[in-house]
Amino acid sequence: MQLPVTARPDFHITRASHVVLQVADLDASREFYTQVLGLVVTAQEDDVLYLRGIEEACHHSLVLRKAPAPSCARIGLRMFSEDDLEASLAFFSAHGCEAKWVDVAHQGKTLHVTDPVGVPLEFCARMPVEPRMITRFAEHRGGRAQRIDHYQIVTPHVPKALEAYTAMGFGLSEYIATARDELRGVFLQRKGNPHDIVFFHGPGPRLHHFAYFTPEGQDLLRACDVAGALGFGRGVERGPGRHGPGHAMFVYFRDPDGHRVELFNTHYQVMDIENEPVRWDPADTNVSFPWGLPAQRRWFEETTAFEGVETTMSDPPPAPLTLERYLAELP
Repeated sequence: MQLPVTARPDFHITRASHVVLQVADLDASREFYTQVLGLVVTAQEDDVLYLRGIEEACHHSLVLRKAPAPSCARIGLRMFSEDDLEASLAFFSAHGCEAKWVDVAHQGKTLHVTDPVGVPLEFCARMPVEPRMITRFAEHRGGRAQRIDHYQIVTPHVPKALEAYTAMGFGLSEYIATARDELRGVFLQRKGNPHDIVFFHGPGPRLHHFAYFTPEGQDLLRACDVAGALGFGRGVERGPGRHGPGHAMFVYFRDPDGHRVELFNTHYQVMDIENEPVRWDPADTNVSFPWGLPAQRRWFEETTAFEGVETTMSDPPPAPLTLERYLAELP
């Protein structure tokens, strides 16, 4: 399989930055994200809530807006400087991406871009600085989420997404491909660990999940216990378990509006030029679930719509290794 080479454009994207969600009940969402995940409230202004992880010094990594119907408005990426934002505008225009300057509260100069597979992106380079809460142990809650780490997007155009993001300077760390060289998933990174953004095959573009890092496996269990104690127990959708790609321990939650968020505890470093992308086989159970039972069918099929973005259907992917299929194939 011929994979695209990472380009070196004249702008520098640094990391996954923030996600903007529409929610129906701001109070329920506040309780879930602060008490279960352990995020910190930076500000609440009218019907908008700004949160950050306990390690984060920037104003927000999660923005919740009250709205009649749940959706994802944007996913955010940081650039190194506002000069990089300026330099990127010509690149996006040349690649046929709709791009425009916007004013966004608590962010510096901000660029809205629709990527080549239809994902609404928000680029910025500056936010107000807030106190890090990482050593204020008495104030830590739930899973003690430290910082936002990555997004997973579902799209019927995985090869197109791979080509677009490697042109933006993202490195391919891992990919999932069938025996017929059909790309089913790509893991793309800018900050030196396996991924800032992941694309998997399916109807889209739609948001599958966003993820926060926490260092201790015990934090995952505590988050589940707090979820149960506060009435969010049915929202523990998958895990605790361990990933094949990346090997992280994880748990996936559904928030009160059905948005999926992952809490996970580890990553490996991948930034050197000789690091080759790792190929995974979707038929290998060590990829799908190295231990424990496979995910429920809804984990594969249920996603969050992007606000105002039409979903394009895809050819059916190989059947996911759900619990039903797993049990049916037992000897």
